[in-house]
Amino acid sequence: MRVLIHIDQAATWRDALAEHLPDAEILTSEAPANQRRDIDYLAAWKPPEALLREQTDLKGIINLGAGVDALLNNPGLPDDVPIVKLRDAGMAELIGDYVRYGVLHFQRDFDRYRRQQARHEWREHTVDDKRDWPVGVLGLGAIGAKVASMVAADGFPVHGWSRSPKQLDGITCHHGDDGLPELLGQVRTLVLLLPGTPHTRHIINAEALASLPEGASLINPGRGTLVDEAALLEALGEGESEGRLRGALLDAFPAEPLSEESPFWSHPRVWVTPHMAGPTPLKDAVGQVAELIEAFEAGETLETVDPGAGY
Repeated sequence: MRVLIHIDQAATWRDALAEHLPDAEILTSEAPANQRRDIDYLAAWKPPEALLREQTDLKGIINLGAGVDALLNNPGLPDDVPIVKLRDAGMAELIGDYVRYGVLHFQRDFDRYRRQQARHEWREHTVDDKRDWPVGVLGLGAIGAKVASMVAADGFPVHGWSRSPKQLDGITCHHGDDGLPELLGQVRTLVLLLPGTPHTRHIINAEALASLPEGASLINPGRGTLVDEAALLEALGEGESEGRLRGALLDAFPAEPLSEESPFWSHPRVWVTPHMAGPTPLKDAVGQVAELIEAFEAGETLETVDPGAGY
């Protein structure tokens, strides 16, 4: 059995995976091209088109992350090769911490205090009770459900939204086209954890942003394509004066790295992070990769990615 790995620090991944699969030959994408032939399994994060086109006999592809949009949109992706992706593998807790920080950032007025500091202004704001700060989470998959539960455990009322009905303890769940505006009208912080698909592209547009209460905030550790950036900038307003939207913590963008010319870099009510909210933890992820490969080899039925649905 031959496995090819493509990801940053691939040699570290190779060595860790070898401990789980001692009988496998495990290569990285830095190996010479003639050694990368006849690969059985590709474990990769955003592989280049040329690397995908080299592979003609794959039994399966393991996407080394939760988001599969970059892989599905790659023109080199071979037809009829089953794709599986990591299910949480420790990413949910990291993203949950990112979101919890973001919620507190706005609920405790750290955004306003930072701007006051720049003006040498000493002024205290009244603290809003957590119970009066509803948080909305769009996307209730493995990661979204975990994040919603973590925020609820901190004492915030949490509303969740998904395409189809779901039930989660402690979460007010909404679904479908009617459920989205119902959620948007109630939340003071909106968190985006939907997959990037044609159906979710610009789901946060001018109409959605106008549905949020005045002074709401946005946190996007999900996919950059979920947000209409022009509409977001319009909702944020210009200069020091707050627009309808109070602020945004953004970790994902349609094109990455974020262009140096992007207005988000210098906007006074935007906080930019370089897609770091949920890095794939090596230890948990490698164990899951090994289990997936062993399941492929055993002929087990796996939950595979649906290219039509985009997840």
